[in-house]
Amino acid sequence: MVGTNLKAETMKLMDERTNTEAEMDVIIQRLCQPGAPGLSGNLVDSEGFPRTDIDIPTVRGDRRRLAELRNDHKIITEKIDQNIQVLHSARLASTPSVKDSGVQGSAVNIGSSSSPGNYSVTAATSAAMDIDLVFSRPFAVIDEITEASPAAEDGLQLGDQVVRFGNVQSGENLLQRLAAEAQSNQGCAVTMTVLRQGAMTNVQVTPRVWQGRGLLGCNFRIL
Repeated sequence: MVGTNLKAETMKLMDERTNTEAEMDVIIQRLCQPGAPGLSGNLVDSEGFPRTDIDIPTVRGDRRRLAELRNDHKIITEKIDQNIQVLHSARLASTPSVKDSGVQGSAVNIGSSSSPGNYSVTAATSAAMDIDLVFSRPFAVIDEITEASPAAEDGLQLGDQVVRFGNVQSGENLLQRLAAEAQSNQGCAVTMTVLRQGAMTNVQVTPRVWQGRGLLGCNFRIL
């Protein structure tokens, strides 16, 4: 039952992360609406006085809450990744046991009381496969990369299907969240997981200022 319980825990964590992302989206939309200061814009005018066109305490509260949510999101994601590693380990461990038994279809009989150990391994295998389906689904494709851009120099390729960019993995308002993730990690390496020619690949990308537009110099087309 370990695999089943771990799968349930992981799915619950995924729901928590979805709720966290939804709250982050609301705050990001509020901070980035026309006339708002954005995620890191100045709260004072050119003369150094507090801006009168925005509610500064509210903006500060939103930014503080967004930082808290990002930290929560990171912790939840790390826990999900740990669970997936455990499930994958169980799946790999189950492979030789099935082959050695000489019974290719033995995993089907997971309800048999005579083989409780097989149930636990098979449940973990099934859980890992189910979660893989969620985690391996691309949400965007890179359809344009500018020459000499950070994206080009860091190894992204045209046609890369994006599965994960930092803390962004799925959900609503993906373009806004991708931009916010790049902005909040300016100058820091971010892991981007892409599906490239049928294989999962991790690429370390560092959003940074360059002579062109944006911090990456590539275009994400949401799928």
